[in-house]
Amino acid sequence: MNVILLEKIGKLGGIGDTAEVKSGYARNFLFPQGKALPATKNNLEQFEERRAELMAAHDKNVGEMQKRAENVKGLELTLEVNSSDEGRLFGSVGTKDIADAINDKVGSDLTKSEVLLPHGVIRTLGEYEVAIDFGYDVTTTVKIVVARTHSDANNSDDGSIEDFEESDQDD
Repeated sequence: MNVILLEKIGKLGGIGDTAEVKSGYARNFLFPQGKALPATKNNLEQFEERRAELMAAHDKNVGEMQKRAENVKGLELTLEVNSSDEGRLFGSVGTKDIADAINDKVGSDLTKSEVLLPHGVIRTLGEYEVAIDFGYDVTTTVKIVVARTHSDANNSDDGSIEDFEESDQDD
């Protein structure tokens, strides 16, 4: 199915381009989201009349996303998690955890879908560069340090149970 793109969509094209897509993708995603129109003669004429308006709206959206990106650009966060002595996490750090931590730190409105973890969730201690994709080809990275909680670091490392005294109570 041929469609006219109303905004830039990665790998398909930019505003005003016509693209050949599967009909299900067009019907279920592009049309309901307002990202494309069927490429009919009538729609092509209407699009040419609205091109300047759509370009201005696109530029406005790019500007807003760039402002959001500036808020988190170069940010360094430390997430404290429970972990084993070998550095494996008891659980994992995912996109929601990272988005929530960024939102708490800078007061932004980042969603978990904007946080990119191409290799899956984080399961070990260490430093990670995490990409944030705001859409409209606006991306930035933040540094995430996954560290052990202080309570885990203070526990004894030999794994022994410390002696305790039993109280003498008469029942």
